[in-house]
Amino acid sequence: MRKPTLKDVAEAAGVHSATASRALNPSTRSLVSAETARRVLRAAESLGYRANPIARSLRTSRTRTVGLLVPDLAIPLFPPIVRAAEDVLAQHGYDTFVASTDDDATREQRLVDSLVARQVDGLIIATGRRDHALVEPLRDEGIKIVWINRRANSPDIAAVIPDDPSGMTQAVEHLVGLGHTRIAHLAGPFSTSTGVMRSAAFRHAAGDAGVADDPALIVECAGWFEADGATALRELLDRGVEFTAVITANDLIALGCYDVFAEAGIDCPEQISLVGYNDIPFLDKLRPPMTSVRIPQAAVGAEAARLLLDCIEEPSRMPGTVLMPVTLMVRGSTASPPRRPLRAASNPTPSFSPTS
Repeated sequence: MRKPTLKDVAEAAGVHSATASRALNPSTRSLVSAETARRVLRAAESLGYRANPIARSLRTSRTRTVGLLVPDLAIPLFPPIVRAAEDVLAQHGYDTFVASTDDDATREQRLVDSLVARQVDGLIIATGRRDHALVEPLRDEGIKIVWINRRANSPDIAAVIPDDPSGMTQAVEHLVGLGHTRIAHLAGPFSTSTGVMRSAAFRHAAGDAGVADDPALIVECAGWFEADGATALRELLDRGVEFTAVITANDLIALGCYDVFAEAGIDCPEQISLVGYNDIPFLDKLRPPMTSVRIPQAAVGAEAARLLLDCIEEPSRMPGTVLMPVTLMVRGSTASPPRRPLRAASNPTPSFSPTS
């Protein structure tokens, strides 16, 4: 049986083929009247017509596809970002290829090469690594890029990043307002731009608030996950320094702190207050519910998609960096400090070794 063509759809709808083509393409549908668009869509559905994206890309030099790379879709931060970006791109007639890189340079390069071979019109890349060898080759090939969660080092690459200085300032000021003066920070890996930016933001906020700037109160986590947070908090406790509150670089690191609180018999927030970062789903279900700096995850994804579309549609337009506002969500994991700060060396609790 012969497959229906665009000409068949146009004849069935009583319009010119060019009009039918505009009506069938979400990005150009607004160029025809609503009634014409409905008539064309009904004709296409009744005939079982499917547009040929390959033929369209040959005519327009675009595939209307975008690659979206994230470190790991299992990290709760990323699904809302991905979904929002997909929705915006779909509204403009673009399909999205989504892949996890595991923050591995080799895997990321392979995925990018595969997407470029498929002639994607652009890439949205969420990466934490500070040094990125992909930028120059992609720019030379004319591939449009938008970074998520990291600032671009080049002025001709767009980026969407959370306002980390504001987030850390809100967290520190909240704790200082409760009476805390010894605030620790479990930092993300310093090999990542986010780890460096949030650690610097914490130190600046602490300095502005007059809080003790003690290097012993900062521990770099090996990674961004729960186990890394638990290991880092154990190290902080083993140092024997006094502190009454902890601000972490993300919520998963903070979840690791809950594990150590449980194993060591530490009461949160009576002995230690805790603030996470990102405000991933279900933090309000924890005991105690976690105070966290909220990043507008869906808004980040939508803004990244809009920025990329701008870059694709207007290649001569200078890209920019969009700073997304953040909000401290105060819950039950923060309270006034105890009269005596916790000091692990004098705390009669079980060993804080990683195997405890």
